[in-house]
Amino acid sequence: MSLKRTHTCGELDIRHDGEDVNLNGWVDVRRDLGGVIFIDLRDRYGVTQVVFDQANSELHSKAEELRPEFVIGVEGKVTKRDEENINPQRKTGKIEIRVESLTIYSKAETPPFEIKDDLETGEEIRLKYRYLDLRRNQMQQNLLLRSRVCQTIRNFYNDLDFAEVETPVLMRSTPEGARDYLVPSRVNPGKFFALPQSPQTYKQLLMVSGMDRYFQIVKCFRDEDLRADRQPEFTQVDVELSFVDEDDIYKIHENLMAKIWKEHLDIDLETPFPRLTYEEAMSRYGSDKPETRFGMEISDLSEIVADCGFKIFSKTVEDGGSVLAINVPGQGKMGRGAIDRLTDEVKSKTGAGGLIYIKLENDNVNCSVGKFLEDYTVAEMAEKAGAGNGDLVLILAGQKPDVYRQMGQLRLMMGKRFEMIDKSKTHFLWVTKFPLVEWDPEIQRYHALHHPFTSPETDDLDKMDSDPASVKARAYDLVLNGNEIGGGSIRIHDQELQKKMFNLLGIGGQEAQEKFGFLLDAFKYGAPPHGGIALGLDRIIMLMSGSQSLRDVIAFPKNQKAQSTMDNCPDVVDEDQLKELHIQLRKKPSV
Repeated sequence: MSLKRTHTCGELDIRHDGEDVNLNGWVDVRRDLGGVIFIDLRDRYGVTQVVFDQANSELHSKAEELRPEFVIGVEGKVTKRDEENINPQRKTGKIEIRVESLTIYSKAETPPFEIKDDLETGEEIRLKYRYLDLRRNQMQQNLLLRSRVCQTIRNFYNDLDFAEVETPVLMRSTPEGARDYLVPSRVNPGKFFALPQSPQTYKQLLMVSGMDRYFQIVKCFRDEDLRADRQPEFTQVDVELSFVDEDDIYKIHENLMAKIWKEHLDIDLETPFPRLTYEEAMSRYGSDKPETRFGMEISDLSEIVADCGFKIFSKTVEDGGSVLAINVPGQGKMGRGAIDRLTDEVKSKTGAGGLIYIKLENDNVNCSVGKFLEDYTVAEMAEKAGAGNGDLVLILAGQKPDVYRQMGQLRLMMGKRFEMIDKSKTHFLWVTKFPLVEWDPEIQRYHALHHPFTSPETDDLDKMDSDPASVKARAYDLVLNGNEIGGGSIRIHDQELQKKMFNLLGIGGQEAQEKFGFLLDAFKYGAPPHGGIALGLDRIIMLMSGSQSLRDVIAFPKNQKAQSTMDNCPDVVDEDQLKELHIQLRKKPSV
């Protein structure tokens, strides 16, 4: 018999006392107390206690079969609990269901791990049995938060006259940094589609088409090495607008973030968000996605030590490098052994050549290279770093930009180790005016810091030929608590400027026409000034939910080897499928 539910397991309370109800769900916990069987019945909405009394021996006997994760239906009467049995931690804690009928829909084997929050089971087994992992309230709440946020996003853009337009999943392969996932074409032998790393060119073409305002919550794909905050397939909120500048993008998306945070976390965000240029972010925090919930900003000691006589410092400055410091408050008591271990860690994790320190303790100043420096120089260095009695100054010397990145990593290490980051705060900011291009010494040419469709700053156009490295881009990233959650730019909309950009990146006229001719041709027919942004939905939900990994906010993610162990993919395919696709695999060389 099937018992169609009248209520979920999370909605009944004292108002329903005396009502006849039907509930369906999973057996969460079974307790047998003196012949009375208590079952916590669970579904997505909550947990309700149901009771099987000995008075109905046949029903009681059937209930004795029940075990965790059995799927059942019960019919019974809502009954008010005795005062001493009320569970104040549960919405349904003032009532229980006195069962009159039981249907067992399916039995369950003992699961490989307990269905509960704060699970200590390893991630691999959780991913293998993902359908069980998703029964846990914590995981379901993450997915429900994601669902609600997506609804907010759609409503927000709809109210601003954005059109939601789907772009192709099968497209041509284009060089945008990471490797493409390639899809062979059966009907076009030897040719391949690529899965989109981004709908970048399509959304620009939508602007050329006159759509004016576009958005899409879209799957994207990158064949790259994975980390806790990376997946081979990910979801981004993709946006493009015509006839706008940077300030328009900022205002719209500050309002979007404010709406999301208020509706789903009940947090009021202060707008407008702070803005830092790329140069400011790097010089103050050593990162283009700075964590600003604590201080410990970088100090540049280069001018103080340029002629100090200590060769490591003076030679670094002479060669155009920098000597940088951070002040770690209250750590002047750190012992030599601890500093030695820290030095080894800094060298292994950041690639720095070494770590120099100044300890200020009990009004004594102790510098690890003090014998090479005058006392007044050490004192001036400590003062520039903002150090006082009891503090520890950590110093790195090296070439730019590496030494800034190394110091940024060290700053974060110290902030986390000594719990300086105020996790109760929510800090958004924009990082702006990125370099347009960066020189790659391995391939001996420039590459775009964002992508080749980003517009240079108008005032820098004349430098594209003479000094490309100094050209600033009309690019911007949205940063939340030290995590990049979005990035975009004002685009190039002029055919000649786009060709010039391709040429700067070593993409000649013929290659540009082969790979991007459709875009260049579109520009011939009138392209509006336009710009946009892509927001990382997975990362936003991860941060909102307090999760430690993207895999905790994606229903069916891949592991760090880009595999799904649950359904064993990727997997081999048979020879007939390969023949249809005109593919022959190379044999592995024999050992």
